[in-house]
Amino acid sequence: MASLFAKPITELTGVGSRRAELFRKLGAPTVGALLRLYPRAYEDWSNPCTVAEAPADTPCAVRAVVESVGAPVFAHSGIMLTHVQTADDTGAPLELTFFNNQYIQNLLQSGTCYILYGKVTYSHGKYQMASPVFAKEGQCSGLRPIYPQTKGLSSRIIAASVREALHLLPDILRDPIPQNLRQEYSLCELRYALENIHFPQDMESMEVARRRLAFEELLVLQLGLLSMKSRAREKSSFLVSHSYLEEFWKLLPFAPTHAQKRAAEEAVQDMQSGYPMNRLIQGDVGSGKTAVAAACCHTAIQNRMQAVLMAPTDILAHQHFLSLTEMLKPAGISVGLLTGSLKAKEKAAVKAGAADGSIQLLVGTHALLTPDVQFQNLGLVITDEQHRFGVNQRAALSEKSEGTHVLVMSATPIPRTLALMIYGDLDISVIDELPPGRQEIQTFCIDSSKQKRALRFVQKHVHEGRQAYIICPAIDGGSDKASVAEYTRYLQGVLPDCRIGSLHGRMKAKEKAGIMAAFSAGEIDILVSTTVVEVGVDVPNAVDMLIENAEQYGLSQLHQLRGRVGRGTCQSYCILITDAQNDDARARMEVMCETSDGFKIAEHDLKLRGPGDFFGQRQHGLPELKIADMNSDLAVLKDAQMVAKEMLRQDTTLEAPEHRGLRAEVRQLFRNSSEI
Repeated sequence: MASLFAKPITELTGVGSRRAELFRKLGAPTVGALLRLYPRAYEDWSNPCTVAEAPADTPCAVRAVVESVGAPVFAHSGIMLTHVQTADDTGAPLELTFFNNQYIQNLLQSGTCYILYGKVTYSHGKYQMASPVFAKEGQCSGLRPIYPQTKGLSSRIIAASVREALHLLPDILRDPIPQNLRQEYSLCELRYALENIHFPQDMESMEVARRRLAFEELLVLQLGLLSMKSRAREKSSFLVSHSYLEEFWKLLPFAPTHAQKRAAEEAVQDMQSGYPMNRLIQGDVGSGKTAVAAACCHTAIQNRMQAVLMAPTDILAHQHFLSLTEMLKPAGISVGLLTGSLKAKEKAAVKAGAADGSIQLLVGTHALLTPDVQFQNLGLVITDEQHRFGVNQRAALSEKSEGTHVLVMSATPIPRTLALMIYGDLDISVIDELPPGRQEIQTFCIDSSKQKRALRFVQKHVHEGRQAYIICPAIDGGSDKASVAEYTRYLQGVLPDCRIGSLHGRMKAKEKAGIMAAFSAGEIDILVSTTVVEVGVDVPNAVDMLIENAEQYGLSQLHQLRGRVGRGTCQSYCILITDAQNDDARARMEVMCETSDGFKIAEHDLKLRGPGDFFGQRQHGLPELKIADMNSDLAVLKDAQMVAKEMLRQDTTLEAPEHRGLRAEVRQLFRNSSEI
C-alpha cells in the first residue's frame, strides 16, 4: 500500500489531469488514497422485489422481463422520451421511462430478464420507474458501492477506477495489523477488507470488512495521539513544589464546588509530578472553569512561573482578563491583555512586560502566537474553547517555553468516549456540577405567530430591572450587520421604552468591547446580537435568551447561547422561535426543551449529526475519520485504545518490524501535524 500512495491517480486508465483534479478534491490524489476512499452507501441488488412489494419513494431492485422497447418520442420541451414495457415475476406491468438516451433500444433486449434499480411510482393507473440503472440477471453484484461525488465525477466512474486500483495491489500485501492482533480481535486481512468494502457480495462480508478498517483507523489515530502524549512525558523544568489551592479558594467571594476543587487538584498534582501537565478541563456552560484556571495560574505564579491564557475572540479574552484580574488582584498578581485590536504602543508595553516578567499572567487571542511575544519564565499555558484552535496552534503557544504545563478548557460538552478519541493526547477532568443557587433555565419553543407575546414577556422582565439577549441570524444570505440593524429598528418600534443595543461580527473590537461593557453595567436592557456572544460573556442580570430562526443553529450552539443566561440567582428563560417543520429541526427543539444537561445534549447532537459534523474536524486540526462511526463503533474504539496503549508500552517508537506498517500509517494520517 505504501508504494500505491506514491503512485499518482493519473496512472489509472481514463484519468487525465482534469479528472485527477476532481479525485484530488475528494481526497484521492494517489492510487493508495483512492483505495481508502470508502463508499458512503450501497445499492442492494441482492434481493429483487416484485412491483407490488416495492417501498414508496425508496430506491429498490426489481426483477423484470422486457416485453417491448418503444420508439423515441419528443415532448413539447424538446426532451427525447423512450418508454419500455416490462413485467415482473408475478406478471405485473412496469413501465420504464428514459430521458435523452438514444442508446436504450440497443441496450435493452425484448424477452431478456433484467434487474432494475430505481424508485417505483404509481401514476395514471400504472406502475412506473424513471431512468433506472439496470443489468442483465446474473451479471450484477449483490451490493453496488455509492461513493462521495463531485461534479464531473460520478459514482460509476469512481467504481471503475477503484476496480483497476484493486488489480494493482501486490500479490503479497503487507498487512499493517500484526497477525496475532487480527486473530485476537477476529479481524480479516487487509486484501479481503479492501475488496469487500468496495465490492461486497452481501451485507455480512461488507460488515466484516468495515469492522476491520474501522479498527485499523481508530488504532492508527490512537497511536498518533498517544505518541503526542508520550512526547510530553519528558521531565519538566517547571516543578510545582507547593500547592497554593487552599490559599486561593480563600480569596474568592464564593465557595468553590466539589467538582471545581477536584479539577484544580488534578491539575496541580500533574504540575507536581515532575512531568509536564497535559490536561483538558471540560465543563458545561456556567460550571466555573475560569475559577479553576485562575486557581492553577495562582499556584503556578506562586511557584515563580508565568502563565498565559489564549481565547478565540477579543470579547472572550477581555472577559477573561476582567474575571482573572478580579480573582487574582488580592494576591498581588499582575495580569496583562494582548489582542490584535490594541494600538502598537500598547502592544509593545504588554510584550515588554511579558518578556521582563513584570506581567505574571498574560491573557490574549491569536496575537499571542506571534514570534515577538516572549516570556521570562513561562510555565503554564491555558487555551480556552479548545476546539477553536488547531493542534499546531496549541503547540505553537507551548513551544514558547521548554517543558511547559498545558491546560485546555472547553465548554462544549463532548460524550466521554468521543472526548477520549479527540483529546487522546490529554488527561481529562470533568466539572459536572453547577455552582449553588443556579436555577435550571426554562426553555420553550414557539412559532413566529407568538413572537410579539414573547417580546412582551421580555419587556416585563426589563421593567423588573432585568436584561435580555435576542439572537438573530443573517437573513436570506445577507450580512449579519444588516440583519442586526434591521431587527434593532424593528424592536425599537415594538418596545420603545427599552434601551436596545446591538452587536455583530463586523464591528471593530473596541466597539464590541464598549457595547459589552455597557450591557454588563446595565446601561443596555436588550442586546440584539449574532452568535458573537456564544461563548464566555457573563452578565448575571440577563435572564432572557430569545433566539430567532432557531432552526439555523446546531444543538451545541443553541446550548451555548442558552448558557449566556441563568448565571445569576433569578429564574431564567430561553425562547426558541422557529417555523421549521422538518424532522431534524423539530428533534433539536425537543431536545433543547427536554434537558439543560450539556452532556445529554451532546449525546443527542452526536446521534443527529454523526461524528463528522459534530466537532468540526477542520477546526481542531485532527485528521478526519473515513469509516469509523462513533455511534456504532464505541466498542471498537475501546479495543483500539487498549491495543494502542499496550503496543506503545512495549515499543514506544513503533520500530519493531511488525509495527512498521502502523508507524507509516500514523505518519500518513498526521502528515499535517508537527507533533508526530
